[in-house]
Amino acid sequence: MDIRIGNGYDVHALAQGLPMWLGGVQIPSETGFVAHSDGDVAIHALCDALLGCLAVGDIGHLFPDTSDEWKGIDSKILLTNVVSLVQEHGYRVGNVDITIALQRPKLSPYITAMRETLSPILGVSPERISVKATTTERLGFVGRCEGCEVWASALIIGD
Repeated sequence: MDIRIGNGYDVHALAQGLPMWLGGVQIPSETGFVAHSDGDVAIHALCDALLGCLAVGDIGHLFPDTSDEWKGIDSKILLTNVVSLVQEHGYRVGNVDITIALQRPKLSPYITAMRETLSPILGVSPERISVKATTTERLGFVGRCEGCEVWASALIIGD
């Protein structure tokens, strides 16, 4: 059995009037993420974690923000492509762990929906998907509601 672990990190700025997508779920909010795609910073960090497992580069390398092909794309499509790449390399997802730092809105009402949304894409049960939310106690750019940062870890298993 071959086991690999990867980490991912992503940040997006917040702006008024944009949609907020996290973990594949649209979150009601007056602000959303400034991005080339839909800005789902949680999925972007998760993609980087999975790509890190394979040591094949990062999300910007595979889906450059200079390409019109990816403009406005649903990040669940990006994740689907990354999971396909994991499978092409002879692996499957074992489990993932995501930590979202966002001052507001509160994310606890949406955690279950995120896990259930990511589950079929990753090919694992929701019990293998950890999503945690935290604030930064009003410190830094997250605390000033200027942006969001996400850390993700992934474990993949090959036979």
